[in-house]
Amino acid sequence: MSANPAGCDVAVIGGGITGLAMAVALHQQGFAVQLIERADRAPRHDPGGYDPRVYALSLASAGFLQELNVWEAICATRAAPMPRMQVWDRNPATGLNFEASGLRHGVLGWIVEHSLIAQCLWQTLPAECLRSGAEASDIAFHDDTVRLRLSDGSVLTAALAIGAEGAQSGLRDAAGIDTLGWHYQSSAVVCHLRSGTPHQGQALQRFLPSGPVALLPLADGRRSLVWSTTDADAEALLALDDDAFCAHLCEAMQNAAGALSQPTPRLRFALRLMHARDYVAPRCALIGDSAHLIHPMAGQGLNLGLADAEQLARELTSARAAGRDWSALRTLKRYERARQAHNLEMLAVTDALDRAYRLDLPGWQRLLSLGLGAVERAPLVKQVLAGRAAQS
Repeated sequence: MSANPAGCDVAVIGGGITGLAMAVALHQQGFAVQLIERADRAPRHDPGGYDPRVYALSLASAGFLQELNVWEAICATRAAPMPRMQVWDRNPATGLNFEASGLRHGVLGWIVEHSLIAQCLWQTLPAECLRSGAEASDIAFHDDTVRLRLSDGSVLTAALAIGAEGAQSGLRDAAGIDTLGWHYQSSAVVCHLRSGTPHQGQALQRFLPSGPVALLPLADGRRSLVWSTTDADAEALLALDDDAFCAHLCEAMQNAAGALSQPTPRLRFALRLMHARDYVAPRCALIGDSAHLIHPMAGQGLNLGLADAEQLARELTSARAAGRDWSALRTLKRYERARQAHNLEMLAVTDALDRAYRLDLPGWQRLLSLGLGAVERAPLVKQVLAGRAAQS
């Protein structure tokens, strides 16, 4: 173990997309950053294949990635614009139709692969800022520093540690920050499929009593499925052969996408809600999934994490420019106040929608359908909702 610990301004723990974006943002603002990532190699995007994990990036997220000088490379490789979206429960003809004609760039967002975003961010961060193939095995907080012992035998000290490790955050545990939340007893089944009807950039989402089903437009003309349902139903969907699965999906989507075929191997992810009681502690800040997990129905998980990273970078940079102690708890609290209320609101809305559509009361589903129809007939309300989703 090193007798003379290496020092830096900020140690970012976790090299997923949110952690990478955080590290790149701080490095570009002149902070001495070390990104600690357990993987020993850079993320690799395969242009000949298609990552099963895709995200619906909002306009705000795209703007942040543009500030980090990676958005042009992402778009030049593969990104699918999403100018419209249709949402319904009982009948596609009586659902909501969102159009992006009045929004900046004329899109609601873009569908982009996980590996592509991660690769572009990794390539943007200088090699001297990366501690790959290492984990923080021991974390100790002191008055003016945080000390991290790494699994490669080295020791790193920093003025601030940022947790971006995901839901199982070692930094969060070391800081003594509690969480609240629950498992939904549901899973998301994901894959990509061929569609008989060209998607023309339109996303489709239907709310079923067992959970929402979404088909997102991909740049190669296919559609990406995110089917949230009960654990038992998810297990049954995985057991079907490809033809039976596609037929079942067509029925669930009321043939709104035409005939579906050639699904890629199906993957399953357990769904849960989690929220940290605090986002910050002395010498510690949490971002992304280390601070919150959300139901995937609104596709906002990564957008919330990127907004966390952008806000935290802004607060640290502003404090330093004003001559204040940028690593002080009062500075970190400004970040917490800016992000915690917004994230809690989004978690509450998605959780309420999930519970509303699962509620089994006479006439309740009909009432929800009438509510969607009322919003469809209120153009100003629709415009506000579309703009809010694009900027989340």
